Amino acid sequence: MAPVKHSKVDGRKSTNNYCSTVTLVAFVALCLVGVWMMTSSSVVPLQSLGTTQNNKNEVRTVITKEFDTEETTDENSPSDDGTSTPDNSNSKQFEDNPGDLPEDATKGGDSSSNSSQQDKNNSKEDTEMNQEEKVTTANENETKDAESKAEEEKEEKQDKVDAPSTETLPAGAQSELLSETSVQNGSFSTQATESKNEKDMHKSPESEKNNGYHWKLCNVTAGPDFIPCLDNLQAIRSLRTTKHYEHRERHCPENPPTCLVPLPEGYQRPIEWPTSREKIWYHNVPHTKLAELKGHQNWVKVTGEFLTFPGGGTQFKHGALHYIDFIQEIVPDIGWGKRSRVILDVGCGVASFGGFLFDRDVLTMSLAPKDEHEAQVQFALERGIPALSAVMGTQRLPFPGRVFDIVHCARCRVPWHIEGGKLLLELNRLLRPGGFFVWSATPIYQKLPEDVGIMEAMTKLTKAMCWEVKGVGKDKVNKVGVAIYQKPMSNECYEARSQNEPPLCKASDDANAAWKVPLQACMHEVPVAAPVRGSKWPEQWPSRVEKSPYWLLSSQVGVYGKSAPEDFTADFEHWKRVVTKSYMNGLGINWSNVRNVMDMRAIYGGFAAALKDMNVWVMNVVSVDSPDTLPIIYERGLFGIYHDWCESFSTYPRSYDLLHADHLFSKIKNKCNMTALVAEVDRILRPEGKLIVRDTVETIDEVENMLRSMNWEVRLTYSKDKEGLLCVQKSMWRPVEVETIPYAVV
Repeated sequence: MAPVKHSKVDGRKSTNNYCSTVTLVAFVALCLVGVWMMTSSSVVPLQSLGTTQNNKNEVRTVITKEFDTEETTDENSPSDDGTSTPDNSNSKQFEDNPGDLPEDATKGGDSSSNSSQQDKNNSKEDTEMNQEEKVTTANENETKDAESKAEEEKEEKQDKVDAPSTETLPAGAQSELLSETSVQNGSFSTQATESKNEKDMHKSPESEKNNGYHWKLCNVTAGPDFIPCLDNLQAIRSLRTTKHYEHRERHCPENPPTCLVPLPEGYQRPIEWPTSREKIWYHNVPHTKLAELKGHQNWVKVTGEFLTFPGGGTQFKHGALHYIDFIQEIVPDIGWGKRSRVILDVGCGVASFGGFLFDRDVLTMSLAPKDEHEAQVQFALERGIPALSAVMGTQRLPFPGRVFDIVHCARCRVPWHIEGGKLLLELNRLLRPGGFFVWSATPIYQKLPEDVGIMEAMTKLTKAMCWEVKGVGKDKVNKVGVAIYQKPMSNECYEARSQNEPPLCKASDDANAAWKVPLQACMHEVPVAAPVRGSKWPEQWPSRVEKSPYWLLSSQVGVYGKSAPEDFTADFEHWKRVVTKSYMNGLGINWSNVRNVMDMRAIYGGFAAALKDMNVWVMNVVSVDSPDTLPIIYERGLFGIYHDWCESFSTYPRSYDLLHADHLFSKIKNKCNMTALVAEVDRILRPEGKLIVRDTVETIDEVENMLRSMNWEVRLTYSKDKEGLLCVQKSMWRPVEVETIPYAVV
């Protein structure tokens, strides 16, 4: 008779003693196999992270995708005796280094709080193991009993805590770049100090439990297009006058909304650049009024399920590129993409002018109000073109003085000549000495009485402002005229004027003060001293992006404590390493889907500069209470804006593909409502867009809990030495419960 094969059930045919012996042996064997499996799991050697087994600082990395890698030795690892060198402890806290990462992205998953205890309990044998992929075979799973499975699950949770991130963040940090304790104002004042009328929005955040977030859907008249500071209908109704476009200016509610903006019905992932320049999904911006009003001028047309953009405008019906080249033919010194890099387009429409200037290596800040030209700025952003909802009304625009190489206006409907030229004098504040004002409007080429009167007034005003007419031309293709003026590069003309009209500004008037500062009908003197910004034209693009500005002096103290030029260089080198070694491959971001980027707390613009060869543009935001480094950002051929994150940003919902917040949330926690800021992040970020947060561990945990409560996907979370990194992806989820915002409802 053939022997019976051993199985879990054939024990019933054996004696009790035999059964007990076999069961005991099998159980011991399985336990030994389980222990061996655990010691072979993917526990990363702490030495490779720049720490020791005895390091009591938290090291937390959460991932869900595991991978094979070879153990690498960091040249900055601690000595064998387990003690850290001074360099390692003081200047190697949290930086992205080149390392042993796979090319595929790492995604984050559930976090654990037991990492410190795990660091203490890992054996020496564990830390010497090469990292292996954590795999349990089907046969082994079938033979494990309930007790061994429970033990395995416990060990796997502990292993996940210490699993390595594919981003080479930990070892070799430079504390002068990332440690918030070392950040200072240096020689830079803050925008809040410069701007006398800044509103005090300090408010203590309400304490909330980790799981106590209850989101609601905003019920407002603007619906999916809600911009809190521009759709405050209650404040707009109470205005005494709207003569100077006060109703188009910012009127922020005292308490920013904490509800979530709904999605348009049928919303889907935006079309990628550069195809998006020509067409977008209709359901993402379901507005047709502009197509009806401006379709004959080739602004926008409705074509099936798309909104299409032929590339035209009121002054360039036959295409923006011809118009752009025509401007340079009039004044060759403009030098698109070399001398002229950063320009302001006032009254931009759907921003086709700025969109096609990318072909000439020019970065354009397109600006238009939220007015009867329905969703014009929203169209621009959906197309992947930089744009901002703003108006030239009663306050200065939120930019420093003397930063734009060119200001452009094509039928922008701004009455430059009235009230002493107050609005044109604001452009004079923004223009660099030697910069150009490009004006394309009917007074230049039509002879109607109104046009003639406007042209005479403009001629008188620009002459009094010492602007020189560099050229006037008529485009035979588009049948329009263009006049180009240049701002003076010295004060000689000002001093030679017989009348002080428009007057020169008082010496105490800071041209950089721009946050909630009323317009001034005066002109600032041109800087002439060699080390002063504006006394020389910047380096040509692209050289200017990497070089420290000539007016940053070694005697000045930078934001991170070094001399200003050293600070600038160190910051740029740091962000190049971070972007190249970490962000490009370590966060699971498909950069082909990224076009519109915002650095929510820019310093020198190093993050944006590190992305200059990517097919993206970056809106650099400098907080009004941070060191005023925005002029440096413009000097390098980048652009940005002043803002107070206690208020909503002047952009439409779903404007950006990626938001980058470097130690922003921890600052906001001590100033105003962080829940409102998280709701604002949700408002301006597109579904499936990414948020990268670098901050303290405590703040990272709080932000992560909020975002998880909104069903965002945590792609990666990493922490060490009280500093952390979080990468999350916004979901399509919207709450069901509704909250009506009284001030935003008709």
